[in-house]
Amino acid sequence: MCGILAVVADRPEALVNAAKALDLLRHRGPDDIGLWRQGNCALGQTRLSILELSDLGHQPMELPTAGLVIVFNGEIYNHLDLRVELGAKGHVFCSTSDTETLLHAYAEWGEAMLEKLNGIFAFAIYDSKRNELFVARDHFGVKPLYYVAAQGRFACASELKALLPLELADRELDRKAIASYLYYLWCPGERTAFAGIRKLLPGTSIKIRGDDLAPAAPRRYYQLPFGEARLRKADEGAWIEALDQHLTAAVDRQMLSDVPLGFFLSGGLDSSLLVAIAKKLRPDETFKTFTIEGLEGSTEGFSEDLPYARKVAAHLGVELEVVRADPAIVRGFDAMIWHLDEPQADAAPLNVLNISTRARQLGIKVLIGGTAGDDLFSGYRRHQALRYEPLFQLLPGPVARLLFRLVERLPASNPWVRRAGKLLRNADKSPLDRLTGYFGWIDRELLLGLFSAEWQDALRDFKPNDYLAERLKEIPREESTLNHMLFCEMTGFLPDHNLSYTDKLGMAVGVEIRVPYLDREVVDFACRMPPALKMKGGMTKYLLRKVAERYLPQDVIYRPKTGFGAPVRRWITHDLHPLVEVRLARERLRQRGIFDLDAVWNLIERNRRGEIDASYIVWSLLALESWLGQFHDRKEETV
Repeated sequence: MCGILAVVADRPEALVNAAKALDLLRHRGPDDIGLWRQGNCALGQTRLSILELSDLGHQPMELPTAGLVIVFNGEIYNHLDLRVELGAKGHVFCSTSDTETLLHAYAEWGEAMLEKLNGIFAFAIYDSKRNELFVARDHFGVKPLYYVAAQGRFACASELKALLPLELADRELDRKAIASYLYYLWCPGERTAFAGIRKLLPGTSIKIRGDDLAPAAPRRYYQLPFGEARLRKADEGAWIEALDQHLTAAVDRQMLSDVPLGFFLSGGLDSSLLVAIAKKLRPDETFKTFTIEGLEGSTEGFSEDLPYARKVAAHLGVELEVVRADPAIVRGFDAMIWHLDEPQADAAPLNVLNISTRARQLGIKVLIGGTAGDDLFSGYRRHQALRYEPLFQLLPGPVARLLFRLVERLPASNPWVRRAGKLLRNADKSPLDRLTGYFGWIDRELLLGLFSAEWQDALRDFKPNDYLAERLKEIPREESTLNHMLFCEMTGFLPDHNLSYTDKLGMAVGVEIRVPYLDREVVDFACRMPPALKMKGGMTKYLLRKVAERYLPQDVIYRPKTGFGAPVRRWITHDLHPLVEVRLARERLRQRGIFDLDAVWNLIERNRRGEIDASYIVWSLLALESWLGQFHDRKEETV
């Protein structure tokens, strides 16, 4: 696990800032650093040593006989199996590193090796014989990769900030991306807040020829198997056994490490089940687990995790490290945005950072977490909202709008009122618009009204749900509405938000976070299982809960849904309000020229009075202002 950088340019002088760019990734890999240059190519890596702790794991790593050099961020969980296959073809290995396995796999199979990999990765391989750079990102987007292609040059890096010193693109803002950050709280797809910098999509690769430096269009090498033939089992017991086996194999694979590892343990279903499976696999080991205390989120609609985490830890006989949530949100806000690279609006990254920091203090470099359990097996409230689809299809549009207006008049401080408002906000829309609309946090009209006249004109054709609607065309044979929503989770919310902040805030302190629910075999199984086993009678994650009954107490399995968040609404209206007054001051907004001053402050004041639920939008505005100050305004990046 590490930070990587790759640059190919039309002239060697363009590589002069490669070392400076690489230095911005030192937090991701504090154990080692390496920079390789040849001709018009530079590859760099900052290393977090997890496998092969000796110098044999140093990167950039070369395979001279094939003329290949690689920089790699991630873990290949099936690399030992691949070594057996490659060994039979005559390949000889010098280390136990999965990086070396990747090099030999590319030498043997070329791009086709991607079909064989089970792991989390972003890598760049330079072929000196062909003068080609090959870049790829893992199937589900666990590891980030940003790239820029301009002016006869191409560069990619683990974090956006590392591309800025290369000066390959100007800092023009992408207006549709900015609007998306306010609508979703994150930006889906390839876009970033900079028009010239893109994210490589999950399951995608690019090849760049060094002679003409014209990158081919990104190639999709993997597609989620929604819409493919459903798996069939004889009875429910067979389904439970099959899922148990897949999860057990995934946890076993992802516990591969030459350094100590630990687990997130919120006391919720997803993380608790993974710890229980690990304990089954290694009953004599006492694992270190971590949870957060002090969120005080009952008014936000989520319950306290700590009592459940303690119960699970006692039940399984594992150590529980209780990490006190850092209340100094004002002090840490800008640092959080710096590590996020993007103006994402969520407090959950702070929890990842707090836990990762404590884990690193205890000598733990690897944490295993329950991310993606909700996205694969239907764990969010918006999935339950699909039960109302038959009603909405019968409800006349004017009646639906009237109900929404009535709910809008109720106190927004009540969690049930907020949920009803979100449910009814798109009730008069088409089924597709309703489905994609559940991911939004603000009406399009209200969103556009926050911008200045110039920006409103530029955003006239902006329809925030178009990206998800377009992606859904990739699974034409999928008929399940629930699976349509899960596809949107897996191709939008999960990689562009949850996985993004999980990686970056763990790697901010040199901690690798692994996600067994995104094992390739588990994902294939989940996508092809009957939707009725994911949500049954309104019960989310039905089959996963049935597996958990083999391992965990009933009240843990069937506890109320909670989020890995924080009391954002209280913070925005109280703790962070002085920051709001400074960062979103009228004069400051006027200088930006992005927003309509009256519209923004009307939103802020109505939210503070409890008339509307817009705290996350205000948080998003704060995040954007912090990002603009650190990434757009600043001429020199700092570590």
